[in-house]
Amino acid sequence: MGKFGKKEKPEVGINTSALPDIIFMLLFFFMVSTVLREQEILVEQKIPAATQLQKLQKKTLISYIFIGKPKNTSLYGIEPRVQANDVLLNTPEIVQWVNQERDMLPESDRGGITISMKVDRDVKMGPISDVQNELREADARRILYASIGKVKK
Repeated sequence: MGKFGKKEKPEVGINTSALPDIIFMLLFFFMVSTVLREQEILVEQKIPAATQLQKLQKKTLISYIFIGKPKNTSLYGIEPRVQANDVLLNTPEIVQWVNQERDMLPESDRGGITISMKVDRDVKMGPISDVQNELREADARRILYASIGKVKK
């Protein structure tokens, strides 16, 4: 009998020269197809201009409240409504909303929650003061009023 030896199989390596191209194609695909979530504004917004503005430093601590006449007046009426996180709220629900927003923040930043109010310029002061009182009850003491820009003198 003759000796049968194992034939050595040549090692086949994976060609990695196209790997960077594939990675960049995937990166571009996800950059193009990803939609960043924005809040859908359910109330009309004509933000007033201001004379003194200050830029925000830490935007992760900011939660937004929109106050204005609803866009869908047949469903929600014509009275000014409060919107927070794509939902129209009644004034007593604001305390619960602030507590939920505070719970989503890290433990060390919960005391620094800031509420930014974007109020339509045609809204009377009554609904705004109701929201301010609810924010006081929720112990949200930092309140910002959004503006579109400086008034030219």
